[in-house]
Amino acid sequence: MQDMTGDELAKTILSIKLDLPIILCTGFSSRMDKEKAFALGIKGFLMKPVIISEMVQMVQKLLDKAPQK
Repeated sequence: MQDMTGDELAKTILSIKLDLPIILCTGFSSRMDKEKAFALGIKGFLMKPVIISEMVQMVQKLLDKAPQK
């Protein structure tokens, strides 16, 4: 993203819809780690390069936790 970091985008989205499950994918970063992401309300954290099977498992885990409508 050009004008916003991933954590800034997540904060903005969560200020609008608190229960939206966000998965943050990042490379090596001294700014962001799993604990910081979870403290922001991010529900999933994956390190790049993302392995597709790990992404599938993460999405399934979050879908399983989502409230049924």
